[in-house]
Amino acid sequence: MSEVDLDEVIKQLAKTHVGLNGVSFESKSLKLDTEEDAKDVVDAINKCENLEYLHLGGNTLGVDAAKAIAKALEAHTEFKRALWMDMFTGRMKTEIPQALKYLGAGLVLAGARLSELDLSDNAFGPIGVEGLAALLRSPTCYALHVLKLNNNGLGITGAKLLSQALLDCYQSSNEAGRPLALKVFVAGRNRLENEGAKALAKVFKMVGTLEEVTIPQNGIYHVGVTALCEAFALNPNLRLLNLNDNTVREKGAIAMAEALPSLQNLIHLNLGDCLLKTKGALLLAEALTDGHSKLQEVHLGFNEITAEGGLALAKAMKNKKDLKQLELGGNMFGKIGRKHLILELKESSRLDALGSLSEDEEDEDNDDEEDNDDAESEEESGSDDVSVEESKHETTQESETSKLQFSLVDDSVTVSR
Repeated sequence: MSEVDLDEVIKQLAKTHVGLNGVSFESKSLKLDTEEDAKDVVDAINKCENLEYLHLGGNTLGVDAAKAIAKALEAHTEFKRALWMDMFTGRMKTEIPQALKYLGAGLVLAGARLSELDLSDNAFGPIGVEGLAALLRSPTCYALHVLKLNNNGLGITGAKLLSQALLDCYQSSNEAGRPLALKVFVAGRNRLENEGAKALAKVFKMVGTLEEVTIPQNGIYHVGVTALCEAFALNPNLRLLNLNDNTVREKGAIAMAEALPSLQNLIHLNLGDCLLKTKGALLLAEALTDGHSKLQEVHLGFNEITAEGGLALAKAMKNKKDLKQLELGGNMFGKIGRKHLILELKESSRLDALGSLSEDEEDEDNDDEEDNDDAESEEESGSDDVSVEESKHETTQESETSKLQFSLVDDSVTVSR
Protein backbone atom coordinates (compact mmCIF):
# COMPACT_ATOMS: atom_id res chain seq x y z
CA MET A 1 0.00 0.00 0.00
CA SER A 2 1.41 3.41 -0.94
CA GLU A 3 1.75 6.26 1.53
CA VAL A 4 -1.05 8.05 -0.32
CA ASP A 5 -3.35 5.04 0.18
CA LEU A 6 -2.31 4.67 3.81
CA ASP A 7 -2.98 8.33 4.54
CA GLU A 8 -6.44 8.04 2.95
CA VAL A 9 -7.28 4.97 5.03
CA ILE A 10 -6.19 6.78 8.19
CA LYS A 11 -8.37 9.76 7.28
CA GLN A 12 -11.39 7.56 6.67
CA LEU A 13 -10.89 5.67 9.93
CA ALA A 14 -10.60 8.98 11.77
CA LYS A 15 -14.02 9.94 10.41
CA THR A 16 -15.75 6.75 11.51
CA HIS A 17 -15.37 7.13 15.31
CA VAL A 18 -16.13 3.43 15.69
CA GLY A 19 -17.75 2.68 19.03
CA LEU A 20 -17.87 6.33 20.07
CA ASN A 21 -20.74 8.76 20.49
CA GLY A 22 -20.28 12.40 19.76
CA VAL A 23 -20.94 15.48 17.68
CA SER A 24 -19.36 16.39 14.38
CA PHE A 25 -19.55 19.64 12.43
CA GLU A 26 -16.61 18.62 10.29
CA SER A 27 -15.99 20.76 7.19
CA LYS A 28 -19.22 22.75 7.49
CA SER A 29 -17.33 26.01 6.81
CA LEU A 30 -19.21 27.70 9.64
CA LYS A 31 -18.11 31.14 10.81
CA LEU A 32 -18.80 31.12 14.51
CA ASP A 33 -18.18 34.54 16.03
CA THR A 34 -20.81 35.04 18.72
CA GLU A 35 -22.55 32.83 21.26
CA GLU A 36 -25.63 32.96 19.03
CA ASP A 37 -23.57 31.74 16.06
CA ALA A 38 -22.54 28.73 18.12
CA LYS A 39 -26.12 27.83 19.12
CA ASP A 40 -26.38 24.81 16.79
CA VAL A 41 -23.14 23.37 18.14
CA VAL A 42 -24.16 24.04 21.73
CA ASP A 43 -27.59 22.46 21.20
CA ALA A 44 -26.02 19.37 19.63
CA ILE A 45 -23.64 19.03 22.58
CA ASN A 46 -26.47 19.42 25.08
CA LYS A 47 -28.60 16.82 23.30
CA CYS A 48 -25.80 14.23 23.22
CA GLU A 49 -26.10 12.23 26.44
CA ASN A 50 -22.77 10.49 26.00
CA LEU A 51 -20.45 12.99 24.31
CA GLU A 52 -17.14 11.22 23.73
CA TYR A 53 -15.88 13.38 20.87
CA LEU A 54 -16.43 16.80 19.30
CA HIS A 55 -15.23 17.40 15.74
CA LEU A 56 -15.03 21.09 14.81
CA GLY A 57 -12.48 20.82 12.00
CA GLY A 58 -13.07 22.89 8.88
CA ASN A 59 -14.88 25.75 10.60
CA THR A 60 -13.68 29.01 12.13
CA LEU A 61 -14.17 29.73 15.80
CA GLY A 62 -14.10 33.10 17.57
CA VAL A 63 -13.65 33.83 21.27
CA ASP A 64 -17.32 34.26 22.20
CA ALA A 65 -18.36 31.16 20.27
CA ALA A 66 -15.60 29.17 21.97
CA LYS A 67 -16.82 30.42 25.34
CA ALA A 68 -20.35 29.17 24.64
CA ILE A 69 -19.12 25.78 23.44
CA ALA A 70 -16.84 25.46 26.45
CA LYS A 71 -19.78 26.11 28.78
CA ALA A 72 -21.70 23.29 27.12
CA LEU A 73 -18.72 20.95 27.48
CA GLU A 74 -18.66 21.46 31.25
CA ALA A 75 -21.50 18.94 31.60
CA HIS A 76 -19.63 16.10 29.89
CA THR A 77 -17.23 14.24 32.14
CA GLU A 78 -17.17 11.39 29.61
CA PHE A 79 -15.53 13.51 26.90
CA LYS A 80 -12.42 11.87 25.37
CA ARG A 81 -11.51 13.18 21.91
CA ALA A 82 -11.07 16.83 20.97
CA LEU A 83 -10.86 16.89 17.17
CA TRP A 84 -10.21 20.57 16.69
CA MET A 85 -8.01 20.77 13.62
CA ASP A 86 -8.29 23.65 11.13
CA MET A 87 -10.78 25.73 13.11
CA PHE A 88 -9.21 29.18 13.33
CA THR A 89 -9.09 30.34 9.70
CA GLY A 90 -9.02 34.12 9.48
CA ARG A 91 -8.71 34.67 13.22
CA MET A 92 -6.42 37.23 14.79
CA LYS A 93 -3.49 35.73 16.65
CA THR A 94 -4.80 37.28 19.87
CA GLU A 95 -8.15 35.49 19.48
CA ILE A 96 -6.79 31.97 19.22
CA PRO A 97 -5.15 31.58 22.65
CA GLN A 98 -8.25 33.02 24.32
CA ALA A 99 -10.50 30.58 22.49
CA LEU A 100 -8.22 27.69 23.42
CA LYS A 101 -8.18 28.76 27.06
CA TYR A 102 -11.98 28.74 27.20
CA LEU A 103 -12.25 25.34 25.53
CA GLY A 104 -9.58 23.87 27.79
CA ALA A 105 -11.19 25.33 30.89
CA GLY A 106 -14.52 23.77 29.91
CA LEU A 107 -12.93 20.33 29.78
CA VAL A 108 -11.09 20.84 33.06
CA LEU A 109 -14.26 21.96 34.83
CA ALA A 110 -16.05 18.92 33.42
CA GLY A 111 -13.42 16.65 34.94
CA ALA A 112 -12.97 15.06 31.52
CA ARG A 113 -10.09 12.71 30.71
CA LEU A 114 -8.83 13.31 27.19
CA SER A 115 -7.40 10.42 25.19
CA GLU A 116 -6.86 12.44 21.99
CA LEU A 117 -6.18 16.10 21.26
CA ASP A 118 -5.84 17.07 17.60
CA LEU A 119 -5.16 20.72 16.79
CA SER A 120 -3.41 20.17 13.47
CA ASP A 121 -3.49 22.80 10.72
CA ASN A 122 -4.09 25.67 13.10
CA ALA A 123 -1.18 28.05 12.51
CA PHE A 124 -1.26 29.53 16.00
CA GLY A 125 2.48 29.50 16.74
CA PRO A 126 3.94 29.80 20.25
CA ILE A 127 1.08 31.99 21.44
CA GLY A 128 -1.30 29.13 20.78
CA VAL A 129 0.71 26.86 23.05
CA GLU A 130 0.31 29.45 25.78
CA GLY A 131 -3.43 29.07 25.38
CA LEU A 132 -3.09 25.29 25.69
CA ALA A 133 -0.66 25.17 28.60
CA ALA A 134 -3.22 25.08 31.41
CA LEU A 135 -5.12 22.24 29.73
CA LEU A 136 -1.95 20.22 29.08
CA ARG A 137 -0.86 20.55 32.70
CA SER A 138 -4.25 19.60 34.11
CA PRO A 139 -5.60 16.18 35.18
CA THR A 140 -7.70 16.29 32.00
CA CYS A 141 -4.56 15.30 30.09
CA TYR A 142 -3.25 12.67 32.48
CA ALA A 143 -4.71 9.94 30.23
CA LEU A 144 -3.74 11.59 26.93
CA HIS A 145 -2.60 8.99 24.38
CA VAL A 146 -2.71 10.91 21.10
CA LEU A 147 -1.38 14.44 20.60
CA LYS A 148 -1.46 15.85 17.07
CA LEU A 149 -0.02 19.30 16.45
CA ASN A 150 0.80 19.09 12.77
CA ASN A 151 1.46 22.31 10.85
CA ASN A 152 0.99 24.70 13.77
CA GLY A 153 4.02 26.93 13.24
CA LEU A 154 5.28 26.16 16.74
CA GLY A 155 8.88 27.12 16.13
CA ILE A 156 11.57 26.67 18.76
CA THR A 157 9.74 28.79 21.33
CA GLY A 158 6.49 26.90 20.91
CA ALA A 159 8.28 23.57 21.12
CA LYS A 160 9.94 24.58 24.38
CA LEU A 161 6.64 25.76 25.85
CA LEU A 162 4.98 22.53 24.77
CA SER A 163 7.80 20.45 26.20
CA GLN A 164 7.60 22.14 29.59
CA ALA A 165 3.83 21.76 29.77
CA LEU A 166 4.06 18.04 28.98
CA LEU A 167 6.90 17.51 31.45
CA ASP A 168 4.81 19.20 34.13
CA CYS A 169 1.88 16.98 33.17
CA TYR A 170 4.02 13.88 33.46
CA GLN A 171 5.36 14.89 36.86
CA SER A 172 1.96 15.72 38.34
CA SER A 173 0.28 12.67 36.79
CA ASN A 174 3.06 10.45 38.11
CA GLU A 175 2.57 11.88 41.58
CA ALA A 176 -1.13 11.08 41.21
CA GLY A 177 -0.25 7.46 40.48
CA ARG A 178 -1.19 7.43 36.80
CA PRO A 179 1.76 8.77 34.78
CA LEU A 180 1.17 10.24 31.35
CA ALA A 181 1.47 7.42 28.80
CA LEU A 182 1.56 9.25 25.48
CA LYS A 183 1.49 6.87 22.50
CA VAL A 184 1.14 9.03 19.38
CA PHE A 185 2.92 12.33 18.79
CA VAL A 186 2.56 14.24 15.51
CA ALA A 187 4.24 17.59 14.88
CA GLY A 188 5.26 17.85 11.24
CA ARG A 189 5.98 21.18 9.53
CA ASN A 190 6.56 23.14 12.72
CA ARG A 191 10.07 24.61 12.29
CA LEU A 192 11.21 22.80 15.43
CA GLU A 193 14.90 22.89 14.43
CA ASN A 194 17.56 21.49 16.76
CA GLU A 195 16.52 23.30 19.91
CA GLY A 196 12.87 22.39 19.54
CA ALA A 197 13.76 18.77 18.86
CA LYS A 198 16.00 18.66 21.93
CA ALA A 199 13.20 20.08 24.07
CA LEU A 200 10.71 17.48 22.87
CA ALA A 201 13.27 14.70 23.29
CA LYS A 202 13.14 15.36 27.03
CA VAL A 203 9.43 14.53 26.99
CA PHE A 204 9.96 11.41 24.89
CA LYS A 205 12.64 10.19 27.29
CA MET A 206 10.39 10.76 30.24
CA VAL A 207 7.25 9.00 29.01
CA GLY A 208 8.86 5.93 27.40
CA THR A 209 5.49 4.77 25.99
CA LEU A 210 5.54 6.18 22.45
CA GLU A 211 4.34 4.02 19.59
CA GLU A 212 4.21 6.59 16.78
CA VAL A 213 6.33 9.70 16.24
CA THR A 214 5.78 11.79 13.11
CA ILE A 215 7.89 14.94 12.83
CA PRO A 216 8.82 15.50 9.16
CA GLN A 217 9.92 18.80 7.62
CA ASN A 218 11.19 20.52 10.75
CA GLY A 219 14.68 21.74 9.86
CA ILE A 220 16.27 19.34 12.33
CA TYR A 221 20.00 18.61 11.87
CA HIS A 222 22.20 15.94 13.43
CA VAL A 223 22.32 17.61 16.86
CA GLY A 224 18.55 17.46 17.21
CA VAL A 225 18.37 14.05 15.56
CA THR A 226 20.88 12.67 18.06
CA ALA A 227 18.83 13.96 21.00
CA LEU A 228 15.70 12.42 19.52
CA CYS A 229 17.38 9.07 18.88
CA GLU A 230 18.56 8.85 22.46
CA ALA A 231 14.93 9.33 23.48
CA PHE A 232 13.60 6.86 20.90
CA ALA A 233 15.84 4.16 22.34
CA LEU A 234 13.90 4.48 25.60
CA ASN A 235 10.59 3.88 23.80
CA PRO A 236 10.81 0.18 22.84
CA ASN A 237 7.18 0.03 21.68
CA LEU A 238 7.81 2.50 18.87
CA ARG A 239 6.10 1.17 15.73
CA LEU A 240 6.10 4.17 13.40
CA LEU A 241 8.93 6.67 13.05
CA ASN A 242 8.81 9.44 10.45
CA LEU A 243 11.65 11.97 10.24
CA ASN A 244 11.23 12.64 6.52
CA ASP A 245 12.85 15.78 5.11
CA ASN A 246 15.11 16.63 8.02
CA THR A 247 18.92 16.66 7.74
CA VAL A 248 20.22 13.49 9.37
CA ARG A 249 23.57 13.05 7.58
CA GLU A 250 26.27 10.69 8.89
CA LYS A 251 26.34 11.90 12.49
CA GLY A 252 22.58 11.61 12.78
CA ALA A 253 22.73 8.18 11.15
CA ILE A 254 25.25 7.08 13.79
CA ALA A 255 22.76 8.04 16.50
CA MET A 256 19.91 6.34 14.66
CA ALA A 257 21.96 3.17 14.21
CA GLU A 258 22.65 3.12 17.94
CA ALA A 259 18.94 3.48 18.73
CA LEU A 260 17.60 0.92 16.25
CA PRO A 261 18.58 -2.24 18.19
CA SER A 262 16.21 -1.07 20.94
CA LEU A 263 13.34 -0.60 18.47
CA GLN A 264 12.46 -4.15 17.48
CA ASN A 265 8.75 -3.33 17.19
CA LEU A 266 9.24 -0.93 14.28
CA ILE A 267 6.79 -1.44 11.45
CA HIS A 268 7.23 1.82 9.53
CA LEU A 269 10.52 3.73 9.18
CA ASN A 270 10.64 6.91 7.09
CA LEU A 271 14.00 8.63 6.67
CA GLY A 272 13.38 9.79 3.12
CA ASP A 273 15.00 13.02 1.92
CA CYS A 274 17.26 13.19 4.99
CA LEU A 275 20.63 13.55 3.22
CA LEU A 276 21.86 10.25 4.64
CA LYS A 277 24.30 9.69 1.77
CA THR A 278 26.17 6.43 1.41
CA LYS A 279 27.85 6.42 4.82
CA GLY A 280 24.53 6.96 6.54
CA ALA A 281 22.92 4.21 4.48
CA LEU A 282 25.68 1.76 5.40
CA LEU A 283 25.24 2.54 9.09
CA LEU A 284 21.49 2.00 8.90
CA ALA A 285 21.88 -1.18 6.86
CA GLU A 286 24.17 -2.67 9.49
CA ALA A 287 21.77 -1.72 12.28
CA LEU A 288 18.78 -3.20 10.43
CA THR A 289 20.41 -6.44 9.27
CA ASP A 290 19.68 -8.47 12.39
CA GLY A 291 16.23 -8.39 13.96
CA HIS A 292 13.52 -5.88 13.02
CA SER A 293 11.45 -8.75 11.65
CA LYS A 294 8.23 -6.73 11.95
CA LEU A 295 9.25 -4.05 9.44
CA GLN A 296 6.66 -3.50 6.74
CA GLU A 297 7.60 -0.12 5.26
CA VAL A 298 11.03 1.46 4.83
CA HIS A 299 11.35 4.84 3.11
CA LEU A 300 14.89 5.93 2.24
CA GLY A 301 14.40 7.71 -1.06
CA PHE A 302 16.16 10.91 -2.18
CA ASN A 303 19.17 10.54 0.12
CA GLU A 304 22.11 10.73 -2.34
CA ILE A 305 22.93 7.08 -1.65
CA THR A 306 25.28 5.38 -4.13
CA ALA A 307 25.21 1.75 -5.33
CA GLU A 308 27.23 0.48 -2.37
CA GLY A 309 24.74 1.83 0.14
CA GLY A 310 21.77 0.67 -1.90
CA LEU A 311 23.06 -2.89 -2.08
CA ALA A 312 23.75 -2.92 1.66
CA LEU A 313 20.19 -1.80 2.35
CA ALA A 314 18.81 -4.46 0.02
CA LYS A 315 20.80 -7.13 1.88
CA ALA A 316 19.51 -5.81 5.19
CA MET A 317 15.95 -6.57 4.05
CA LYS A 318 16.67 -10.28 3.64
CA ASN A 319 14.98 -11.40 6.87
CA LYS A 320 12.10 -8.91 6.73
CA LYS A 321 9.34 -11.37 5.85
CA ASP A 322 6.56 -8.82 6.39
CA LEU A 323 8.14 -6.15 4.17
CA LYS A 324 5.53 -4.59 1.90
CA GLN A 325 7.15 -1.35 0.80
CA LEU A 326 10.79 -0.41 0.24
CA GLU A 327 11.24 3.07 -1.23
CA LEU A 328 14.73 3.81 -2.57
CA GLY A 329 13.96 6.07 -5.52
CA GLY A 330 15.83 9.30 -6.15
CA ASN A 331 19.25 8.01 -5.07
CA MET A 332 22.47 7.59 -7.06
CA PHE A 333 22.67 3.87 -7.79
CA GLY A 334 23.29 4.05 -11.53
CA LYS A 335 22.15 1.37 -13.99
CA ILE A 336 24.50 -1.34 -12.76
CA GLY A 337 23.83 -0.53 -9.12
CA ARG A 338 20.11 -0.71 -9.67
CA LYS A 339 20.39 -4.10 -11.35
CA HIS A 340 22.51 -5.48 -8.50
CA LEU A 341 20.02 -4.13 -5.97
CA ILE A 342 17.11 -5.75 -7.83
CA LEU A 343 18.95 -9.08 -8.06
CA GLU A 344 19.64 -9.04 -4.34
CA LEU A 345 16.00 -8.37 -3.51
CA LYS A 346 14.90 -11.01 -5.98
CA GLU A 347 17.12 -13.64 -4.37
CA SER A 348 15.66 -12.87 -0.95
CA SER A 349 12.07 -12.74 -2.29
CA ARG A 350 11.72 -9.08 -1.35
CA LEU A 351 11.48 -7.62 -4.85
CA ASP A 352 7.71 -7.18 -4.69
CA ALA A 353 8.21 -4.59 -1.96
CA LEU A 354 10.50 -2.37 -4.04
CA GLY A 355 8.97 0.89 -5.20
CA SER A 356 9.89 2.89 -8.26
CA LEU A 357 13.57 3.59 -8.90
CA SER A 358 12.83 6.53 -11.17
CA GLU A 359 14.76 9.78 -10.80
CA ASP A 360 17.84 7.76 -9.89
CA GLU A 361 20.89 10.00 -10.26
CA GLU A 362 23.42 8.80 -12.84
CA ASP A 363 26.38 10.47 -11.16
CA GLU A 364 28.20 7.59 -9.47
CA ASP A 365 31.26 9.57 -8.45
CA ASN A 366 32.23 9.31 -4.81
CA ASP A 367 30.68 12.28 -3.08
CA ASP A 368 32.27 14.25 -0.30
CA GLU A 369 30.50 13.14 2.83
CA GLU A 370 32.00 15.53 5.34
CA ASP A 371 29.48 15.78 8.14
CA ASN A 372 28.64 19.46 8.40
CA ASP A 373 25.31 21.15 8.56
CA ASP A 374 25.93 23.88 6.01
CA ALA A 375 23.22 24.19 3.38
CA GLU A 376 24.19 22.36 0.22
CA SER A 377 23.00 23.15 -3.27
CA GLU A 378 21.50 20.15 -5.02
CA GLU A 379 22.12 19.46 -8.70
CA GLU A 380 19.31 17.98 -10.72
CA SER A 381 20.40 15.57 -13.42
CA GLY A 382 18.40 13.43 -15.82
CA SER A 383 18.77 9.68 -15.80
CA ASP A 384 17.57 6.50 -17.42
CA ASP A 385 14.86 4.71 -15.46
CA VAL A 386 14.77 1.04 -14.57
CA SER A 387 11.34 -0.53 -14.52
CA VAL A 388 11.13 -2.81 -11.49
CA GLU A 389 8.16 -4.66 -12.92
CA GLU A 390 10.09 -5.60 -16.06
CA SER A 391 13.01 -6.79 -13.96
CA LYS A 392 10.62 -8.96 -11.97
CA HIS A 393 9.58 -10.70 -15.19
CA GLU A 394 13.19 -10.97 -16.41
CA THR A 395 12.62 -9.07 -19.63
CA THR A 396 15.41 -7.12 -21.23
CA GLN A 397 13.43 -4.15 -22.45
CA GLU A 398 13.81 -1.05 -20.29
CA SER A 399 11.01 1.44 -19.88
CA GLU A 400 10.52 4.68 -18.07
CA THR A 401 8.54 4.57 -14.88
CA SER A 402 6.53 7.41 -13.53
CA LYS A 403 8.12 9.58 -10.89
CA LEU A 404 7.63 8.39 -7.36
CA GLN A 405 5.13 10.52 -5.53
CA PHE A 406 5.85 10.74 -1.84
CA SER A 407 2.89 11.50 0.38
CA LEU A 408 4.01 14.38 2.55
CA VAL A 409 2.16 16.53 5.03
CA ASP A 410 -0.40 18.81 3.40
CA ASP A 411 1.25 22.02 2.23
CA SER A 412 -1.74 24.27 2.73
CA VAL A 413 -1.63 26.80 5.56
CA THR A 414 -5.15 27.07 6.76
CA VAL A 415 -4.95 30.09 9.02
CA SER A 416 -4.32 33.57 7.69
CA ARG A 417 -2.77 36.15 9.87
